[in-house]
Amino acid sequence: MSDLFAPQMSKEMAERRPLADRLRPKNLSEVTGQEHLTGEDGVLARMIASGSLGSMIFWGPPGTGKTTVARLLSGEAGLAFEQISAIFSGVADLKKVFESARLRRMEGRQTLLFVDEIHRFNRAQQDSFLPVMEDGTVILVGATTENPSFELNAALLSRARVLTFKPHDEASIETLLKRAEEIETKPLPLDADARKSLIRMADGDGRASLTLAEEVWRAARPGEIFDTVGLGRIVQRRAPVYDKGQDGHYNLISALHKAVRGSDPDAALYYLCRMFDAGEDPLYLGRRLVRMAVEDIGLADPQALVICNAAKDAYDYLGSPEGELALAEACVYLATAPKSNGVYVAYKAAMRAAKEHGSLLPPKHILNAPTKLMKAEGYNEGYLYDHDQPDAFSGQDYFPEKMGRKTFYDPPERGFEREIRKRLDWWAKLRRERGGG
Repeated sequence: MSDLFAPQMSKEMAERRPLADRLRPKNLSEVTGQEHLTGEDGVLARMIASGSLGSMIFWGPPGTGKTTVARLLSGEAGLAFEQISAIFSGVADLKKVFESARLRRMEGRQTLLFVDEIHRFNRAQQDSFLPVMEDGTVILVGATTENPSFELNAALLSRARVLTFKPHDEASIETLLKRAEEIETKPLPLDADARKSLIRMADGDGRASLTLAEEVWRAARPGEIFDTVGLGRIVQRRAPVYDKGQDGHYNLISALHKAVRGSDPDAALYYLCRMFDAGEDPLYLGRRLVRMAVEDIGLADPQALVICNAAKDAYDYLGSPEGELALAEACVYLATAPKSNGVYVAYKAAMRAAKEHGSLLPPKHILNAPTKLMKAEGYNEGYLYDHDQPDAFSGQDYFPEKMGRKTFYDPPERGFEREIRKRLDWWAKLRRERGGG
């Protein structure tokens, strides 16, 4: 009896497979969203045409086809395909895979080894790939969602080409949804606005878009069409692709900082809200805003630091969600403030000088002389008390004698630093007149 029903059971099981699995491309030309790699003039298509594949690292967000492309490559190049995940595999698993690949090589067949989440392997485990890559035992294709420059050994990267997979755009996800409708032989029960909303929910993840589509089909009653509100009731919105400890975090905080520095309050607010929406700690963002105030606004607007500290304290006092508005106010203030890195540049220059010149003694005339010996040595001799001088300015030299006078702070004529520039120029004039250098 089991033999009689086996074909039918097999068909039923096939139909129960997730939609994303049933829609996997059969060849590289069917891959959508990565035409820069798989198209006729794409890197991978050219490799296949040349008959020579090298080791590669596929870098890109989830749901962009990294696993699928690796499997298709092995098929089109006539290679054996082995797949492991760095999350579930250890040294023993790697040894087994390498040994199997060596046996195949002796039989004249090469192995494409696909390693998912390769960045999860530690440095020693990553080094274990080097010998089998060099002697041709395997062609390594590693997949990672993290920046390979930071997460993979330099030795491994030097032996593999990094190929970047892009998030699916709206047109690409629309193509996937149309293919899904063809295989399901029915339209997705969404009106036009809800369909656009589902595409946005996918957040560039092709697999997620198909999973969301399956949820919609399961929930819909015969003849029912969901609008945007209805879609929101039946599917849970996916969290944005963001890891507070990894690339997503650093990319967005970098974008926020550069938008503030570039005096674009709208872009700055957008990235601030992206991070709020992704669950970033608001106090972390408060600390970053304080850093921007001192690095990029500085004394062009001294109030910027006050505003940012007040916003951080306001969030600490109010909590969420009211406190986020204080941080947003500080963000807009910074973006619209006059910009100066004068103090930041001066600080770095002064720090370099401090390290280069060592422990030079300050000039004796500005050192206190609390003992007779120190007075006899010339300490405090000739010191002029600035408040007793004309214009409350003595013009004396305060740098160590062996170092000579230096200029670190050179404020631009923007914002409040325009006034500081006038003061410095006036003091420089007086210093020259009074022989202070």
